[in-house]
Amino acid sequence: MANEENQNQNNSGDNDDLALQAPDENELEQDSAKQEEKNGEEKGEENVIIAKSKMALIKKLLNNIKENNDRLTQLLSGYLSAEEETSIGIGQITDENFGASEQEQDGSKVIEGVFDGENMIGPDGKQYSVPANYASKSKLVEGDILKLTITANGTFIFKQIGPIERSRVIATVERAGEGNFIAAAGGKKWRLLTASITYYRGEPGDEVVILTPKAGESQWAAVENVVKKPFV
Repeated sequence: MANEENQNQNNSGDNDDLALQAPDENELEQDSAKQEEKNGEEKGEENVIIAKSKMALIKKLLNNIKENNDRLTQLLSGYLSAEEETSIGIGQITDENFGASEQEQDGSKVIEGVFDGENMIGPDGKQYSVPANYASKSKLVEGDILKLTITANGTFIFKQIGPIERSRVIATVERAGEGNFIAAAGGKKWRLLTASITYYRGEPGDEVVILTPKAGESQWAAVENVVKKPFV
């Protein structure tokens, strides 16, 4: 009996030692949660650092672009005086990117050009007459990009494909020679298509809302509307 009691006591002691050595499940879960939280914080800090480094890089690139643009502007300013720059209308500028005319499968010919207020100037410098009624109804502004399709039977079909930014100006209609009209405002004058004035039944002295290029100077303006002067 004494031997059995001693053996039981020894077994009990061994169990106590095992109980002390085995980690508690709750403690394991807490340690795991703390480790995950720590990893998350470290990862978050890393993401913030990466984002800030990208922002700094973008800022440097933008500054470089600005400096290069300023240098180019200074270089080009030496070739044109302020008077020459303002005297050149947008419609007088052609873009080499227009390219040569393209031949369609149906035998038609496609040409892109810039509207000079009255005609379309092609990439080869040739002028193509734009119908005044079309220019008036479409409110074409000097500098707009047009596409001309010349069909196999010789029909001209114009389409506006690149309108430039516009500004609205309230001006006064004035006569400039027989059958010609201009709009005057703030010491500036713009030529108007006669078809535009006759369409709105405008007369000298009427107020006219015109559209002009937002940037640069222009010789022509498109008529948006005419406000008839009151009868006296």
